[in-house]
Amino acid sequence: MASLDAITLRQLRALTAVARTGSLTAAAEQLGLTVPAVHAQIRNLEGVLGLTLLQRNSATGGSQPTRDAETVLEAARRVDITLERCVQQIAAIKAGHAGRVTIGMVSTAKYFAPFLVRRIKELCPDIEIVLREGNRASILLDMERRAVDFAVMGRPPRQPSVAATPIGPHPHGLIAPPDHPLAGRKVTVEELLDHPMLSREEGSGTRILMTSYLESHAEGRMFDLTIMGSNETIKQAVMAGLGLAFLSLHTVTEELHSKRLVTLDAPDLPMVRQWYLVHDPEIDLSPAAQKILKLILQFQGAFLPVPPDSVWGSARRDVAKRAR
Repeated sequence: MASLDAITLRQLRALTAVARTGSLTAAAEQLGLTVPAVHAQIRNLEGVLGLTLLQRNSATGGSQPTRDAETVLEAARRVDITLERCVQQIAAIKAGHAGRVTIGMVSTAKYFAPFLVRRIKELCPDIEIVLREGNRASILLDMERRAVDFAVMGRPPRQPSVAATPIGPHPHGLIAPPDHPLAGRKVTVEELLDHPMLSREEGSGTRILMTSYLESHAEGRMFDLTIMGSNETIKQAVMAGLGLAFLSLHTVTEELHSKRLVTLDAPDLPMVRQWYLVHDPEIDLSPAAQKILKLILQFQGAFLPVPPDSVWGSARRDVAKRAR
């Protein structure tokens, strides 16, 4: 069997040129080589394959491929097509028109991530988008390990230092089933603390924000906290009447519109933060990643879910200002 390592592009292109022009002399002129050089390339290829690839054309006096050579010529054509596509793809990658971009998403962002990816794919169909989902701590670790190009999260870290750009408002509030005794009226923090609270695990950005809110309003009072592993589990538990939950309103937009859940009119709620696009400024982003990052910023949060008007209360004007 012929050794593939012994077959070269020069040999294949020499044979192709002779087949196309009909003579060694014309092939040599086309390739910018001498006739002996072209002849040597073809003889070496014949030696590797153990086949005669050229025969004399009695009609023209030139050379023509043998029947066996047609198989080699077809392979040469496929090699050229593959290499041409490779060059085109590399050019597209360098220009940012193609490539792979990995985006880290905190768990809460999965409620709008598919809409974001759809908008990106509509404008950049040749760029492959990979999403890595996790809680805030795991996404920060992914950034440190360079497993993601950039990330979407609700609260950028102080350490390590990152570049963080706001991309849209991120409202948080307390949710309850519509028949809850605190629903439909103003409530005090003291009343809230009489009811069990459902929460995400430590390391979750929502958990950090919830703890900060309760501790700043509870004046040292303890609160009954039950830990659950996902926003979906928490939502189902709230609807089942197991407790109240402090959540990103983007995770419960559908339930609020359908009135399966309601927000509580508690002090300083909804709490409006921002979604951020975060990346390590010390890392050179690929052209494709740079293009997607700029595109997400241009969307200006248009991909974010829109909770009902009724949940905003006095925060509505502030939210409108932040969204502009």
